[in-house]
Amino acid sequence: MNKILSFFLTFFIFIYPINSIASSTKSIGEKGDPKNIDRVIKIKMYDNYYEPNSITVKKGETIKFVITNLGEMVHEYNIGTKEMHIKHQPEMQRLIDHEIITFDKIDKKKMKEMSKKDHSLAHSHSNSVMLEPQTKGEIIWKFSKDIELEMACNIPGHYESGMVGKIITK
Repeated sequence: MNKILSFFLTFFIFIYPINSIASSTKSIGEKGDPKNIDRVIKIKMYDNYYEPNSITVKKGETIKFVITNLGEMVHEYNIGTKEMHIKHQPEMQRLIDHEIITFDKIDKKKMKEMSKKDHSLAHSHSNSVMLEPQTKGEIIWKFSKDIELEMACNIPGHYESGMVGKIITK
């Protein structure tokens, strides 16, 4: 009996969240192939807004996003639905609670170590990048679904203060 209970606890604590994240990103598109990029969009992140704050993509298009954090705080660029962003925010809060994210730093060593126990702390989603101030990152994303999307920073308080923009699929 204890082995069965142990299995189910392990499944729901570690395996189910990983699979649900993967399946949720498939509902909005997929990781793009670096060899098949249709165009590059440069995104600038400032403290609590994006520039541009709205972009238009074509269904089936693969975009390479080059994201630069020009703010003074750590920020995230995350592609998802409004519902996905809301569900992602508690994960971001855990990164702060564990002092993996501070105002202007990401403790990548601590993130790697703690993610062995809680995979969600790895913050390794193909639709997202988290950046310290004055750094750059990239996401290659294929917009294979016709769905209403947003770009958003889910660090606690940032989404609520307006760090969200529209991704229009045509």
